[in-house]
Amino acid sequence: MSSGITLSASTRQNLLSLQDTASLTSTTQNRLATGLKVSSALDSPVNFFTAQSLSNRSADLGGLLDSISNGVQAIQAANQGITSISKLIDSAKSTANQALSTQITTTGTASTAFDGTAGGDVNFYINGTSKTATIAANATIDDAISALNTSAGSKIFSKDKTGEKIVLNASSDVEFEDTASQTLLGFTAGSGTAPDYGTSNTTVAQATELTVSGVDSRKKLAEQYNSLLTQITQLAKDASFNGVNLISNGDDTNKLHIAFNEKDTANLDIQGQDLTSDGLKLESITAGTAGTGNFLLDTDISSTLTKLGSATDTLRAASSTFGSNLSVVQNRQTFSKNLINVLDTGAANLTNADLNVEAANSQALSTRQSLGISALSLANQAQQSVLQLLR
Repeated sequence: MSSGITLSASTRQNLLSLQDTASLTSTTQNRLATGLKVSSALDSPVNFFTAQSLSNRSADLGGLLDSISNGVQAIQAANQGITSISKLIDSAKSTANQALSTQITTTGTASTAFDGTAGGDVNFYINGTSKTATIAANATIDDAISALNTSAGSKIFSKDKTGEKIVLNASSDVEFEDTASQTLLGFTAGSGTAPDYGTSNTTVAQATELTVSGVDSRKKLAEQYNSLLTQITQLAKDASFNGVNLISNGDDTNKLHIAFNEKDTANLDIQGQDLTSDGLKLESITAGTAGTGNFLLDTDISSTLTKLGSATDTLRAASSTFGSNLSVVQNRQTFSKNLINVLDTGAANLTNADLNVEAANSQALSTRQSLGISALSLANQAQQSVLQLLR
């Protein structure tokens, strides 16, 4: 036998109203607690999945920002390397100019009078270039000087006030190939070690009457120049960031690839350049077969200065290229940050709750619940009257 509780229509209506209020209160409290008005696909499938898609893209772009940031730092490291190499190039120019301004001279007067009875060949070098003057037997001192100057290509030989001794006064390095060439002109045979002025020529020790100046100074400046080239190469190889070096290797394998979107359909490839001393076509100053080593010749120093000027132009062009690339990468970095903000805002607009509205709803529902309870109490007054009769 079934039994149940009979409620009046007004009581049932008030109970339903309280249940609806409780349900709304629960929803409002959940929104206040989570800050979301759409927390699952059940709340709003369109908004939920659209917001999820926007959030996923935002996360993908956020992951690319780290790669873009590393790219920016790699370019800045290369640019810093170029700036420092340029300073070393300027130092190399200063060294070469100093060598160019250092005058080389060879001076001296023979200790004995010229005796051309036997005659013979005088073999000597001017700044490493081989020269040979043939002095005929029984030649006078004037004949000998004429032959020597003709071979030298300039008037570097003369005679002293007595007219008997040969004088050498040259704005260059003059070395003799053999002792006989020295003594034939009246100079004493040299003793000790033969000069080493960066040439591959076979020479003998200078006569004691001859004084050479400037050559050793130029040699030391050439060594200083070579040291600067070594520093240029080492600096270029050290200008790396996170294993990426854009100025130490110019082949096709040395590229920096930066992706700007999650599908890599927007990207930038930055080609590395060889800015070492070899890449800049700067050669060390070494001993040459024609006396061109150790800054011995002004023409070779001028050629070196020309190469240094070309190296400077190369560095400036590289700096301009990297600067342009850096501007592009930084612009895309800023764009990606702003786009991430747009995507996150769009996702939030679809799913986030307005806490001000929900707080107001909570207060309104609380009031409604109180009113519903009062209404339920009024609806039960009729039954309470019956209870009074039973008492």
